[in-house]
Amino acid sequence: MKRIVRDRKVRQFHQAKWDEPVIFELHRAGERGVIPPQAEPAVTAEAGGVQDAIPANMRRSQAPALPEIGQAKVLRHYLRLSQETLGSDLNVEIGQGTCTMKYIPRINEMLIRNPRMTELHPLQDVSTVQGMLEVYHHLDLAMREISGMGAFSFQPSSGTQALLAMASIVRAYHDSRGEGEKRNEIITTIFSHPSQAATAAVKGYKIITLHPDEDGFPDLEKLKAAVSERTAGFVVANPEDTGIYNHRIREFTDVVHAAGGVCYYDQANANGLLGITRAKEAGFDMCFFNLHKTFAAPHMCGGPATGALGVTDVLKPFLPGPLVDQAADVGYVLREQGEHSIGKVRSFHGVAQTVLRAYAWILSLGAEGLKDVAQIAVLNNNYLYHKILQIRGASAPYIKGRRLEQVRYSWKQLTDDTGVTTEDITRRMCDFGLHYWTSHHPYIVPQPFTLEPTESYSKEDLDEYIQALEHISNEAYTTPERVRTAPHASTVHRNDESSLDDPRQWCITWRAYLKKTEPSTVK
Repeated sequence: MKRIVRDRKVRQFHQAKWDEPVIFELHRAGERGVIPPQAEPAVTAEAGGVQDAIPANMRRSQAPALPEIGQAKVLRHYLRLSQETLGSDLNVEIGQGTCTMKYIPRINEMLIRNPRMTELHPLQDVSTVQGMLEVYHHLDLAMREISGMGAFSFQPSSGTQALLAMASIVRAYHDSRGEGEKRNEIITTIFSHPSQAATAAVKGYKIITLHPDEDGFPDLEKLKAAVSERTAGFVVANPEDTGIYNHRIREFTDVVHAAGGVCYYDQANANGLLGITRAKEAGFDMCFFNLHKTFAAPHMCGGPATGALGVTDVLKPFLPGPLVDQAADVGYVLREQGEHSIGKVRSFHGVAQTVLRAYAWILSLGAEGLKDVAQIAVLNNNYLYHKILQIRGASAPYIKGRRLEQVRYSWKQLTDDTGVTTEDITRRMCDFGLHYWTSHHPYIVPQPFTLEPTESYSKEDLDEYIQALEHISNEAYTTPERVRTAPHASTVHRNDESSLDDPRQWCITWRAYLKKTEPSTVK
């Protein structure tokens, strides 16, 4: 039987669309999914009521306002929502850009669902969790080898939380030297993630932002002019969100060190660097990796993920604790940090499931496999880069030639020619079961879109994505209204996003929504 090979890769797609309310609106008083049996009278007489063990001042005055729903309705609700969702299991998800969506081995998902894992509790005695502590310890050792750092903490549950912890370490370090008040400035770059400046600002630092030179590299001369006796630290991503790798980064860290500052490295995305270059040799005192970007664990919708935080031996006393250590006589132990520690940045010791996934991924690949990941990610990205620059209306500002693991592109020419914007194209891509990310604000690159193929996708996958962009570009130049009025086959729709600039209109929980819409119903 002759096999049929499709030449046209732009898929026909129509997503399921349900007029599905939020689960609280499905509430019907008295509906139940499960009715647990009542305790027998003899048991109640012997044990008393469950609430009797709770101090009176901790008891609710009324039951929580949870929705009351039958089992079948709950099942339908969540299955319908799943049908309205795109993600890395369903489509070629290279369009998340700096968020990095890659394939997560399903055997690792089975591993973390093992009852011996799911039934762990953070308050167990360390003698009963030796296996998990061993995983933490060995992942620490692996991260040291990958980065050159002296110790890692897995407490931070996101990259931003790791950045906040690093800014806290910078302050604690200078305070310990009596220079905390004087050193009140943090230097970063415009194409580094906004969380770098935001977290430093939360710690009270004045932010100095370096803009790029004409080729898109951070300007070294501007850094030299910015450092002073007030410099507390320098935080940067390399490569930055443009995908441009600063090959002179050691000169930057040397300049900051000469001024007495601490250098810390946003390596949330290290997909193009594994086994090739390390933070230590670049002169950094701290770095972090997002296990949910580089090391094949899920994002978990902002957490629980893990921002693995590594420091040099000099800064180890400032790490959040406790840290896992190996003791010859008793096995693995949790050692509390001393007086210089910044203290916990979250409850307990971090997200064990994410740590286990990352450890399993590293073991399955080995040192050479990790290097292969970086090389394939760079190869995929540069193939994509070469092809997209051939699409009418698309460009990639700054230096021409090779990029690392991602690129921030621009539709400026297409917008100037047709009036179609990058937001229009975002919505039209949904009609093909695809997605792409523009960039975080401010839009330094005009009409931006940021793509990162990682090592997970084949040439065929990349070609499908490229042909979708080509198809939409052709539409923009021939039938622009088709793009402007998109989506046509998806559940998403055009939103008025003006409320995002007004916190008074935000309702991120049902209770917050009721407070603003029906305040008399919320006590």
